[in-house]
Amino acid sequence: MQNSTPTLVIEAGRTERQYWQDLWRYRELFYFLAWRDILVRYKQTAIGILWALIRPFLTMVVFSVIFGKLAGLESEGNAPYPIMVFSAMLPWQFFANSLSESSNSLISNANLISKVYFPRLVVPTSAVVVSFVDFMISGIILLGLMAWYDFVPSWRIVLLPVFIAIAFAASMGAGLWLASLNVQYRDFRYVVPFLVQFGLYISPVGFSSQIVPERWRLLYSLNPMVGVIDGFRWAILGNSSQIYWPGFLLSNTLVLVLLVSGIWFFRRMERTFADVI
Repeated sequence: MQNSTPTLVIEAGRTERQYWQDLWRYRELFYFLAWRDILVRYKQTAIGILWALIRPFLTMVVFSVIFGKLAGLESEGNAPYPIMVFSAMLPWQFFANSLSESSNSLISNANLISKVYFPRLVVPTSAVVVSFVDFMISGIILLGLMAWYDFVPSWRIVLLPVFIAIAFAASMGAGLWLASLNVQYRDFRYVVPFLVQFGLYISPVGFSSQIVPERWRLLYSLNPMVGVIDGFRWAILGNSSQIYWPGFLLSNTLVLVLLVSGIWFFRRMERTFADVI
């Protein structure tokens, strides 16, 4: 009786088309890695997945007290200040978690990478997806804040998935760069926490980007997360938020460049991962 199971032949120098076909062929491995990381993340914790709610909520409270009360910064339009902060905290937390998880993803799966062939792009992508699950859970807090302040979003909320996709692209692009560099230079395990902490304060999370002087807005938009955060606020806060379109287009162009260059650099370095890791 003839065996109908397809035979996978691993060839040196597989074409780009074959590589992307392999990504689909190994989709079950992607599901396994993502599901494993979701289960392990909060395993043996007292409150489990509630940490996905507590961390962004407490950060939002701290920013509301420091910037809203002590510094006297105002919200955008008529939107309550906590909602303005949390609408920025959502994409930023997703981006920060993605950088932390994906930068270490190849090192954490070193045994798998050094022994078995599969498209290595599966590993950092699954790490970003796990952070996206936390992002979706954290959205419950935003719904709670809207109910508490009796805040009803405008029609713009239907465009929120577009800005979620942009946030995903920014997270993937930066994550692929850092994952590749972390394999070659282990210094990046110390660099990433600094980048995350520094980025939090230079991104418009606790304040509105509208307070940045007009002559500096375009330069400030060189931070890719500025466009992502402004997009989230535009969709969530409705007429209370306005977008500085030149900066928004510049920021999102940089997100696209970050994603494309991240994939290119990762594919270039991928052939050496098994030897170096």
